[in-house]
Amino acid sequence: MTGLYTLFLKEVLRFWKVSLQTILSPLVTTLLYLLIFSHVLESHVQVYPGVSYTAFLIPGLVMMAMLQNAFANSSSSLIQSKMSGNIVFILLPPLAYWEFYVAYVAASVVRGVVVGAGVGLAGLWFAQLPVAHPLWTLAFAVAGCAMLGAAGIVSALWAEDYDQMAAVQNFVVVPLTFLSGVFYSIHSLPPFWQAVSRYNPFFYLIDGFRYGFFGVSDVPPGEGLLIVVVCFLALSLATLRLLKSGYKLRK
Repeated sequence: MTGLYTLFLKEVLRFWKVSLQTILSPLVTTLLYLLIFSHVLESHVQVYPGVSYTAFLIPGLVMMAMLQNAFANSSSSLIQSKMSGNIVFILLPPLAYWEFYVAYVAASVVRGVVVGAGVGLAGLWFAQLPVAHPLWTLAFAVAGCAMLGAAGIVSALWAEDYDQMAAVQNFVVVPLTFLSGVFYSIHSLPPFWQAVSRYNPFFYLIDGFRYGFFGVSDVPPGEGLLIVVVCFLALSLATLRLLKSGYKLRK
């Protein structure tokens, strides 16, 4: 397990050494969303009875930040290694493909949770948050970060250059997070768009994570977690298959 731990530590140190870019920057960006939307809509919108809109918004923004940063961690690290050619130093040691996978996904979970914790703590300046079900909160946080960490590996393996990698981030990950109920409940949507939202796995992550705080959700948390786990397992199997075959890693 020395190789796995070393690669995991290398990935954690990689984003930690540039924490101004990888931690502080997304923290500031997310807090700007909170500041603007809470200021504009606080007195006009109440999604759950007895819950202010600012309090409703914070868990969604925390999960959004975790998902985007978990994806960015594995995808940026792998595409940079591919483009610079130093991926060879990871492929040469006797590392199993599953160790490669576990190290990258675990590092993505660490970065996602660190950024999410920062956003959550900063959000306490705006509103007090109850934590009705902490285990549900933790389960959805870890599952979401792991799922996006695996998705980041698949995307980086597929991408030929930075432009393709940025396209996945900008046209897949960001829209799915924004349309997952971060700023609203799907019950405020017309029936057609409610049905469409249920095909977005990010919706179940946001909804389940929010349930951990307020004990209220748009779908049962058990159902949401089951869907998330199935998506994670499917992505993990695809990732392990690609890594085992050396897809776009071995010339």
